[in-house]
Amino acid sequence: MHIGAHALANNLFVAPMAGVTDRPFRQLCRRLGAGHAVSEMITSRPELRDSLKTSRRANHDGESAPITVQIAGTDAAMMAEAARHNIDRGAMVIDINMGCPARKVCNQWAGSALMRDEPLALAIIEAVVTACAPQGVPVTLKMRSGWCDGERNALRLARAAQDAGIAMVVVHGRTREQGYSGDAEYRTVAAVKAALHIPVVANGDIDSAAKARRAELRQFIDQHRLPRVESDDFYNFVDEQRIRRIAVTPELRARILRGDLLIARCSDQY
Repeated sequence: MHIGAHALANNLFVAPMAGVTDRPFRQLCRRLGAGHAVSEMITSRPELRDSLKTSRRANHDGESAPITVQIAGTDAAMMAEAARHNIDRGAMVIDINMGCPARKVCNQWAGSALMRDEPLALAIIEAVVTACAPQGVPVTLKMRSGWCDGERNALRLARAAQDAGIAMVVVHGRTREQGYSGDAEYRTVAAVKAALHIPVVANGDIDSAAKARRAELRQFIDQHRLPRVESDDFYNFVDEQRIRRIAVTPELRARILRGDLLIARCSDQY
């Protein structure tokens, strides 16, 4: 699997989750076999760049390539500048957040709220892609299936995003209205994959190998030739909401303890 020119080791991703997937966590997951990891969401507001929270989230020392930074905001020009700013500091892929359902984010019309304003969403996508193109940095997009059950517009927005130059789309199979309640559905993800020629990643509720083998997800994987998941390590890397509910076996505990030095080395900064 590729994101632009970047070849990934596999198609198992650490989904970004603010307050959880910090740099030590991402490094540990990569050591345990994750093929890709995305930073915590970073605001595009320039006045917050030097804040402690943002500076920590923008620190990628020791991370494996491709370093991917997720940015969030509501102003196209500001998002473009945020992309350039993060590229100058080591970002190799820029990810646009249109999936966060948090009220404090959506109240500012960022995150998944952008799915309700498709012209603005597309303007942001085009501005970020244009800003990244001269440096050969691919842009990816994280979204939900829609705002609510009556507004499932992921397919339409994904098509427009691909036409605008987006290199990969990640679809969380819930609406913003659902938050993290109920069950994620993969019909929307499958429809997006069928319509696009760029990589499409399923997100939501994939927290175990057993979940990956559910009939609905198996049909999606088979139909679109994504590699079958046979490793029990699958559940360590894929769902942003359930990732902390892992059953820690003795073997996994030993592997995690081997990462203690990494975490201790970073702990003074967090």
